[in-house]
Amino acid sequence: MRIEAARAWSIWEGIDFETVFDSASIERFADPTFAQAFARIECHYFMNNCFFPTDNYLIENLAKIRHLRGVIVQGRYDVVCPMTSAWDLHRAWPEAELHITPDAGHSIMEPGNLSALVEATDKFR
Repeated sequence: MRIEAARAWSIWEGIDFETVFDSASIERFADPTFAQAFARIECHYFMNNCFFPTDNYLIENLAKIRHLRGVIVQGRYDVVCPMTSAWDLHRAWPEAELHITPDAGHSIMEPGNLSALVEATDKFR
């Protein structure tokens, strides 16, 4: 039963991760060893409120990082972290650049997200 639940969780996450279905990626998420580790880590993360003391901790403590340059990269089709989160952060931190990747979901490996993150990183060099 634990393996079935872990596989279901992991496959669901794998499908939601990217905008283009990749059967090889889904196979990796379905692998029992990977699925159990992935589900356990994510479950621990979520059960501990992502290790933040409050649900809105980043925005509540923005004054601590406001002086830093920032870039927020958000995939237009990200169903894992909805765009409202990026928009709320940008409204609270208007000095940060907001980049909406029009053809990407949640994954850093999607070309649009990867390109935006590399470009942002290069700016900080």
